[in-house]
Amino acid sequence: MTETWRLGRGHSPIKGGVLTLAFVALFLVHWQVSVFLQTFFLHRYGAHRQFTMSKGWEKTFHLLTFLVQGPSYLNPRAYAILHRMHHAFSDTPQDPHSPTHQPNFFKMMWRTKLQYEDVKYRRVPIEPRFDGGYPEWPLLDEKLSNMTIAVGWGALWALFYLGFAPHWWLLAFLPFHWLMGPVHGAIVNWAGHEIGYRNFDSDDNSKNTLVFDVLTMGELFQNNHHKWGQSPNFAVRAFEIDPAYQIMRMFGALRIIDMSGAQKSRWEPREARTTRAGAAAVPPALALPAPQDGP
Repeated sequence: MTETWRLGRGHSPIKGGVLTLAFVALFLVHWQVSVFLQTFFLHRYGAHRQFTMSKGWEKTFHLLTFLVQGPSYLNPRAYAILHRMHHAFSDTPQDPHSPTHQPNFFKMMWRTKLQYEDVKYRRVPIEPRFDGGYPEWPLLDEKLSNMTIAVGWGALWALFYLGFAPHWWLLAFLPFHWLMGPVHGAIVNWAGHEIGYRNFDSDDNSKNTLVFDVLTMGELFQNNHHKWGQSPNFAVRAFEIDPAYQIMRMFGALRIIDMSGAQKSRWEPREARTTRAGAAAVPPALALPAPQDGP
C-alpha cells in the first residue's frame, strides 16, 4: 500500500524520502510551537500573569495562538478560569481535570471538555476569585471560534496531507494537528499528576514527569509549579530544564516581556526543610524572672 501511494503520486524514492522528512518536521514544529504558545501565552501569562507585556505584543501572541492551534484553539478566558480552579481544588472532586478522581484518561478529558464548554459559552456562574485578568479578543474568541471554523481548519489540514503526503502512514499525524491543544493539556493533566517524582510535599498528587521537558515545554514540572505557582520558571533543581522559560529569558532580554516582578522559585533540600520546620515548631523558651532585691 505504501509503494502504491508513493508511485501513484509520481515521486522518486529520493523525493519521497525528502517529502517524508519534511512532513515529520512539519509535525514536530507544529507540536512545539503550539505547546509553547499554550504554556507561554495561555498558561503563564493568561492564567497566572507571571509577567507583563504591552498590548501590542499581547495581541500578537493572541493571534499566533489562534492561528497555530487552529481547529483546537483554546479560549483564553475558559482556559484561565479552569486552570485557576485546578490550582484551588487540585486533585479533589472539584478539580476540573484530576486523574485521581476519574476512572481513566478518557473520562477525565471528557469531564474537562464539558466543563470547558460550560465556561466558554458562559452557561455557568464563575466565582469572582477565578474571573478576570485574562486576554480577551471577541473576534477570535467568539466570532471565529466555533464548530464551522474548526471544521474548516481541519479540512485544510486534511487536504494538504492528502495532496502532498508521500506515504499513507503520515495521515496518522492528522488527528494531532486537529486536536493539538487538548492533546497537550491531556498529557500534562494526566502524566503530571500520575507519573514522576516530587520535589515538594503537597496536599495534591502533582509530580515532575521529565527532567528535560521537551515534550510539553516545561509543563510536566507540575509539582514544582504547584509549589511556586507565580514563578515563570517551572524548573527548580540544577538538573531540571524548562525550555519555555529559556525562550522567555530571551524575550525578556529583547524587552518583549517583563519578568522583573515575577516570583522566584527555589529549591531547598528536604532535610533542610524538615530541620527548619522542626525548629519553628519548638516554642521559644520562657524568659527567666529578673532577680529581686531584698529578702
